[in-house]
This record gives sequence, structure tokens and C-alpha cells, in this order.
Amino acid sequence: MTEAQTRGLQELLRVSPVADEIARRFQDAGHRLSLVGGSVRDALLGRLGNDLDFTTDARPEQILKLVKGWADAVWDVGIAFGTVGARKDTAEGSFLIEITTYRSEAYDRTSRKPEVSYGDSIEQDLVRRDFTVNAMAVDLPCRGFVDPHRGLEDLEARVLRTPATPEESFSDDPLRMMRAARFAAQLDFDPAPEVVAAMTAMAERLTIVSAERIQAELNKLLLAEHPVKGLRLLVDTGLAEHVLPELPALRLESDEHHRHKDVYEHSLTVLEQAIALETEGPDLVLRLAALLHDIGKPRTRRFESDGRVSFHHHEVVGAKMTRKRMRELKYSNELVNEVSKLVELHLRFHGYGGGEWTDSAVRRYVTDAGPLLERLHKLTRSDCTTRNKRKAAALARTYDSLEERIAALRAQEELNAIRPALDGNEIMQLLGLRPGPAVGRAYQHMLELRLEHGPMEPAAAEAALREWWAAQPQD
Repeated sequence: MTEAQTRGLQELLRVSPVADEIARRFQDAGHRLSLVGGSVRDALLGRLGNDLDFTTDARPEQILKLVKGWADAVWDVGIAFGTVGARKDTAEGSFLIEITTYRSEAYDRTSRKPEVSYGDSIEQDLVRRDFTVNAMAVDLPCRGFVDPHRGLEDLEARVLRTPATPEESFSDDPLRMMRAARFAAQLDFDPAPEVVAAMTAMAERLTIVSAERIQAELNKLLLAEHPVKGLRLLVDTGLAEHVLPELPALRLESDEHHRHKDVYEHSLTVLEQAIALETEGPDLVLRLAALLHDIGKPRTRRFESDGRVSFHHHEVVGAKMTRKRMRELKYSNELVNEVSKLVELHLRFHGYGGGEWTDSAVRRYVTDAGPLLERLHKLTRSDCTTRNKRKAAALARTYDSLEERIAALRAQEELNAIRPALDGNEIMQLLGLRPGPAVGRAYQHMLELRLEHGPMEPAAAEAALREWWAAQPQD
């Protein structure tokens, strides 16, 4: 027994009470049930969780009847594609289960939706799977190992191959090309040469896949342990041109004197450095911001008369580009706003110099970042990729100084949610105003005073408001 098989057996023994229990229900009803795909792969890698995937010859309606009364919850949102979901609660925890009828699926040349047809054998089901490492099954409850495409060998070699030819596999579902990059990022596997060749030749086929499915794969890739490996594969095969074209665009032609760094390589390094600063698990907002923070550079690059290369206002341009791309990929408004805000702010620190900012400037930095401040700290620190150790150390010390300034101000005053000394109701009462634009202008004036001078005593605030109001043109 190989090391992988030993690990797999141990993992299967851990989940066997649930797996065997449901398998016997299917067996008693005259049906075959097998653990399949990612569940078998992860078991062999020693990383099987409580999400279990099964395949069966039973049709969806029969699956529903067999799991009802056994599972603690059942859902049929995927039943049109032959999948029934269930949850089983045990003393060892809750198991999320998906059971899918043997099937095959393919896209035609113009459709975004797969055509589903059911099969009659496990072998027929496995050949339609994306990669051989996902085309293994374990028959239950007898635990017979089914591996017609030598997936175990590929798992040991850490290589991604397709059960059918890559061209057939990717034609059936072009999203599988992105999955190759995702599995490279998640598992640190390498696609076989013929897989890479097919991905390169067929990259344009990805355009028939919906933005929602592409986004989901991109997120899984970015949140993986080795996202840079997956991103490089997307760029090198041309897939990125149809997913995130701003990324390959960063591979600017260097001028003959190399007066600016490789923006593409810099961005990938920033992503890796940002990941190293994560403290509470993978952070999609931070990772997207790190990857996209310089995408405005190609549009803003200028060769100056003194021989330097400039990228003036690339953070503003980049924020707009980030917003546009993320909206096209159907990200939520909240995520779009957070990532584009970080891109817009990522250069702000460089105005800090040697610590010349006033307290007012520090307050504005904190206020503009808002709840993104901790992510902005990580992004800014990650943006230093110089090989000059002295320069890198100096930048780190300077940012340490800024964080110390923020902490000191926070100890003296409320920085997390800066508000003016007078709220809207108090402003209306003092000036005898009704709700309207004038109240908004007065509130904004008091907020500016708060940012500029810090907390104000009530009497001083009232005097400042009356002074400002007296200088306003009266309609």
C-alpha cells in the first residue's frame, strides 16, 4: 500500500460511519454509491474535510427519497443538474453531502449552460471529470478503489492530466482551464505539457463561460496557498486576457536603461508579501488589492525629459480600472468599493516623508481609510519590494513611526469614527435651521475643523459654527 493509499484509508475510516450508513441505504434499494472526485483526492492527500461528494446510478428523484428521513436537512437547488444536497449531524460534527447521478455534460459553441445527460456506469461518469486526480472513486460500503485513468499515479507525481484528451475535456467545459490554474494554486501541482498546450490554444473558449463562474474560480485561486503559481499559469497560457487582462498588461516593455522595475513581477511579489502579513486566514480584499494596486501604471507611464519614468496618478486611474473590472466579474458592491479604495489609497503614505505630516494629516489618513485601515497598513508595507536592504529598513521604520503616531492620537481622541463636535440636530438648533443643504454644509465645516484641530470643547465649537455662519451669504 502506498503512502497516499495509507493516508486515504485513515481518512475514510474517520468518515466511514456516515459514508457507510448512507451507502447501505442505497445498496438496500438496489443502487450503487461511491465517494468520488475531490473527496477521494483529498482523502489520499490526508486533507479530507466534512464536505463529501458521492456519485450514484440512482436518478435525482430516487436520491431525494433515499436521503429524506436520514439526513437532518435536504436541498434540491441543483437537482436540474442531477445533484441533491444534504446535511448529516453526528457526534463528530456536521457533514455536508452532495450526491450526483452519473452524468456527462458539454457546452455547445454558443451556450453558457451545460447540457446534462445521465449515465449508467461509474466509468462513464469518471471519464467526464476534469482531471485524473479527480477521476477516482471508492465504492461503498465495500470500499473498492476505482481508478481507470491512473489518477493515483498522477497524484503521487503531483501532475494534472485530463481523463479524456485535454481538448475534449476543455471543450466540454472551458472553465476547466481555469480550474487547472486553481488546482496548481491550491495543491501546488503542475499541469502536464499537453494540458498547458491545450489551455493556450483554447483560451478564447473561456469567453462563453459566465462571469459568475469565472469569479468563483478566480476567488478560489486567489485564496489558495500558492496563488502566484496559478496566476502565472493564467498569464502564460493567455487565459488571463479573458479573465483579468489588466494583469498581463503589467508586463511593460522595460526601457533599455531599466529605469523602472518590472511591474508584473512587482505586483506578484506584493501579493506574496501581503499574504505573509495575514493574521486571520486568507483575506480576499487584501489579496485583490495587492494584485491590482498598480494596474493603472501602463496607462500613466511617461518617459520624462531627464530620463526618468513616471506614473503620475496611477493610483487614481488604477482605482477606476479596478472598479470597472470587478463589476464586470460581478463582484458585490461592497467588495468593489473596498478593493478600489485600497488601490486609491496605497500611495498616500509616501507623502509622509520622514514624518512631516501634521496631526491633521494623520487624522485624514485614518478617516479616509476607515475600516480598511489595517488592510491599508498591510498593503503599504507589502508594496516595498526593493532589494536595497537599507532602503527597505528605512521605509519600514518610517511606517512604524506613522503607526505609532496613529496609536498616540487614538489614545488621546476617538479616531475610529471621527465626528464633529456638533451633530446635525445641534447645528439646526443653534442656527435656527430646518433640514436642508445648509445643514449639510455646516456639518461638513465642523468635520473639517475636527480633522484639522482635533477635539473641540462645546463652547469653542459653537463659537466656530456661529462665526462660519455669519460669513455665509444669506439667501
